[in-house]
Amino acid sequence: MTSIRRWLLGWLIFGLAAASLVAAYGIFHTARVEAGELFDYELRTVALSLPSGVASGGSRESQTPDFGDLADDRIVIDIWNRAGELIYHPAQSPVLPRLAPGFDTVERGGAHWRTFGVQQAGRYVQVAQPVSVREDLALQLALHTLWPLAILVPITIVLVLLVVARGLAPIGSLSRTLSTRSIDSLEPLRLDGSVPVEIRPLVEALNDLLQRLSTATHAQRTFIADAAHELRSPLAALKLQIQAASRDGSLKGEGQTLERVEGRVNRMIHLVQQLLTLAREDAHLLTTMVPMSLRRTAEQVVGDLSLVAETRSIDLGLECEASADASDAYTVLAEPHGMSVLLNNLVNNAIRHTPPGGRVDVVLRRSAGHVGLDVVDTGPGIPESEIERVFDRFYRGEEARGEGSGLGLAIVSRIAGRHRVELSLRNNVGATGLTVSLSGFTAGEVTGSA
Repeated sequence: MTSIRRWLLGWLIFGLAAASLVAAYGIFHTARVEAGELFDYELRTVALSLPSGVASGGSRESQTPDFGDLADDRIVIDIWNRAGELIYHPAQSPVLPRLAPGFDTVERGGAHWRTFGVQQAGRYVQVAQPVSVREDLALQLALHTLWPLAILVPITIVLVLLVVARGLAPIGSLSRTLSTRSIDSLEPLRLDGSVPVEIRPLVEALNDLLQRLSTATHAQRTFIADAAHELRSPLAALKLQIQAASRDGSLKGEGQTLERVEGRVNRMIHLVQQLLTLAREDAHLLTTMVPMSLRRTAEQVVGDLSLVAETRSIDLGLECEASADASDAYTVLAEPHGMSVLLNNLVNNAIRHTPPGGRVDVVLRRSAGHVGLDVVDTGPGIPESEIERVFDRFYRGEEARGEGSGLGLAIVSRIAGRHRVELSLRNNVGATGLTVSLSGFTAGEVTGSA
């Protein structure tokens, strides 16, 4: 995968390193050349400023007088008189031939010497220095000129890292903003002075895409809601007509046929109602949380569906575990209508899939400052291979019973996701049936009546 950051850093650091090497070579070479010129100037200066009394005493193998720091440079001074006789030569130094005036290089005793000769009044002075000494001193001088560059390169690399990281920070911020957004959040990204000019076209293109997605999503939700609403009324009228015709005898047919027709109509009505509910839930992008009594909502749902449970000979009840007292309202922060729809779907789904003579319980519980609820039934349960798929829309297992539409648990999952609570399904251990659990409701306090 191509990385802009790695690409920028790689080329910038490579370019800096290559430029630094070229600069270092140029500085080093120039310093050595200038050092050689400086040593030549030193030889010429020594030769021209040599006192006339150096050769006094006439000793050919004289001791080297005190020339200060010149001894460190191993400079050899030879002096010839007007007759061409060598009248001065330092002890323990090789004897070099007399060369022509000016600069020259000679080899003697396996070593190269750099010489400078000058004709003066009554004498000829020749100053020599080993080339190896000159090169060592020139190398040291050249290396001393490189230390600022050695410090500059690491500092520049650190600055490059910081500048590139700072320059790409807006892209990282944009990525984090998009990654932390809810799946339902299609609002445009905010454009202000902090957005760089180079990234502004990208942000504008993203905003345009989000706007088109919002329009398409809104059109889809509107279509589903309108279709469900338009279908619900004629289906309800059709059911009433079938029931009226069956009572007055105008509809002829076998009893089982009429029951099947009425059952199909009831299933279509239920499907349309679930589609309408699902469309409404999809339209709720934001959830307004208020303190509400989960116990009061559960009691209302159990009361509304008690008649349906009685017709199927199912024992429907409400249990409260770890309640603070008899009047404990199990107050949570939630959206009242959404919780009513969630509980209604869970209990209705449990009743539909529980055989006659079975039991369905709504259990409220507390744990560690949070409130949860379970809907437990004694139905056939769900095969383990299908538990992860039952939240898909229109999915019904192979062993599913009742006249469900396959949307009940999808609606429950949608509402649970909006409330940010954990939804889980598990088959009962040691008994038949299924337990649907909702955990993580934040406990609250009811202000006013529940």
